[in-house]
Amino acid sequence: MFNALVMEKDEESGLASPVIKQLSDEDLPHGEVRVAVEYSTVNYKDGLCLSPKGGGLVRNYPHVPGIDYAGTVETSSDDRYKPGDKVVLTGWRVGEAHWGGYAQKASALADWLVPLPDGLSPRQAMAVGTAGFTAMLAVMALEDHGMKPGTGPVLVTGAAGGVGSVATAILANLGYEVAAVTGRPETGDYLKSLGATTIVPRDDLNETTKRPLESETWAGCVDAVGGEMLARVLGQMKYGASVAAVGLAGGAALPATVIPFLLRGVNLLGIDSVMQPYDNRLRAWRRIATDLPMDKLDSMIQPASLKDLPQLGSEILKGQVKGRVVVDVNS
Repeated sequence: MFNALVMEKDEESGLASPVIKQLSDEDLPHGEVRVAVEYSTVNYKDGLCLSPKGGGLVRNYPHVPGIDYAGTVETSSDDRYKPGDKVVLTGWRVGEAHWGGYAQKASALADWLVPLPDGLSPRQAMAVGTAGFTAMLAVMALEDHGMKPGTGPVLVTGAAGGVGSVATAILANLGYEVAAVTGRPETGDYLKSLGATTIVPRDDLNETTKRPLESETWAGCVDAVGGEMLARVLGQMKYGASVAAVGLAGGAALPATVIPFLLRGVNLLGIDSVMQPYDNRLRAWRRIATDLPMDKLDSMIQPASLKDLPQLGSEILKGQVKGRVVVDVNS
């Protein structure tokens, strides 16, 4: 028997609520690899899945949420994994359409897993999680499109959130000058401790402008906000620079013009972490193990247990979670 947080739907009200209960191996879905989960985390999608209506992501109940997990292989029918191997899982709609990481055991297809790189523990992997994995994908995409240290400041929007925190730490460690955008002034010291050189108040970029181009300021940008802020930032990019779009905390609309693309050769790069090919996942996790300073990662961690998840799910939807939540499913 093992513990799991299960979302159970009330048929009369149509609303779901979380219950921590004991399950058995027979309750696990079919999968090629069974994993003893050690740690999970809390992302924005997790907050949606923990909400009474499932955020439009959960289709079937009862459901075990948790879009990320890391742990140890118990059994495997796939030659790539053997008992005792450390593995990490992000994406593939796990925790949404499939059994997730808010349980002490999980079962998954072998293609969904990635071997944990040397030097990275399951706890550290979940301090990274989907948010940090996405941040690394964004940095890689920007570098693949020519971004280099020394060419100017790199902007990170939503910098105190999960993606932004890891992006700030990685970029600073790689030698970039990082300008961190936040609407929470109290996070300024935290962001500077991660390596940010400049704190940009959110209000400085939140207002739209009628000018399609402003002064060339940013050599690159990791954008977790979208909406009006992304439209404004596009007009401030240096010639040939790129923006990696990773989120839409500020809205899905993009009230922009094509002028930055046509006159400055600006690139808008879409970053998806859910369906990333296996080889690029390996590349990203290996880069995380070498390019993310572990002392900075440790400073981002907010520890939690299964019983804390309903409250944390609500808080992350309100933008009240700083850094990275690491859920010890065995505590």
